[in-house]
Amino acid sequence: MPDVTKLASPLDVGGVRIRNRVFLAPMSGITDEPFRQRAHAHGAGLVVSEMVASGELAKGRAGSGLRIRHSGLPVHMVQLAGREAVHMAEGARIVAGEGADIIDINMGCPAKKVTGGYAGSALMRDLDHALSLIEAVVGAVEVPVTVKMRLGWDEGALNAPMLARRAEQAGVKMVTVHGRTRCQFYQGKADWRAIARVKQAVSIPVVANGDVGSPAEAASILDQSGADAVMIGRAHYGAPWTAGSIVAAARAEPVSGMPDSPQALSDYVIAHYEDMLTLYGVESGLRQARKHLGWYLDRHAATSDDRRKAVLTSFEPGRVTALLRDMFSSAPEVANLRSAA
Repeated sequence: MPDVTKLASPLDVGGVRIRNRVFLAPMSGITDEPFRQRAHAHGAGLVVSEMVASGELAKGRAGSGLRIRHSGLPVHMVQLAGREAVHMAEGARIVAGEGADIIDINMGCPAKKVTGGYAGSALMRDLDHALSLIEAVVGAVEVPVTVKMRLGWDEGALNAPMLARRAEQAGVKMVTVHGRTRCQFYQGKADWRAIARVKQAVSIPVVANGDVGSPAEAASILDQSGADAVMIGRAHYGAPWTAGSIVAAARAEPVSGMPDSPQALSDYVIAHYEDMLTLYGVESGLRQARKHLGWYLDRHAATSDDRRKAVLTSFEPGRVTALLRDMFSSAPEVANLRSAA
């Protein structure tokens, strides 16, 4: 098996020290402040904000402030998305003013609502325009700038190595590559070996992303790609400790703060729920939290459809917490949480 111990070592990104090489990916509507704080507490080396639209940020749209505010973690990293250089530059200045230590540019999101606006992975169809955005952000701030991308738009345009090389020349300090094209969305298997071509094209750190959720998979993606670090996204659904569990495995240590009993998991999920209500307010928080509660239930609790529906449709926080406590108290899967990690 490939050596996993490398994952526990620090990494320098433009002068910012990252404590280890297993990162939480930015995920829209998911990696908000409560989620990032948990992933960091469990041991993730770097956590990234959910994507922030630079145009909305520059125009002061409601809600943008919550996504960029400093959460008190040692490294504050914010991801920006957009298609207009002026908005990207202004968004970067705003984010840096809020204390961002690193700013990431989204050139990998495959969602139609993003690519339809010629942002995200659509930027890989026009590298000259993509570079104009990179140059605008790098020129606007003093903090390190990074880029997250895919292998390309489709199989006929696997231009990630070229984009990464030009990004490095423009001053970018790290690139992350998801091992799929935009047209694949999340179908099929991520091509870890294709990421190696990006690693060979640049001298800055390369982060490999796609289909990683275990120590063995993390070691394999690094072995096949030659990358310097790994970024993990969807495997965190219902398990904010996933990145931390991989770091812990690399160190042959227990996972920090991971729930290991029905009572502990019940307390953990309810605390996450309550933190979201505090952040967003009860009305919005109820809606925002439902996907997380659904993932926790699907992953760790054996329950009926009726009880699950009751949790995910209730507008009464007290009823939700009572149902959660009851359901997780009888969840046989909980005993296997720590060994599974």
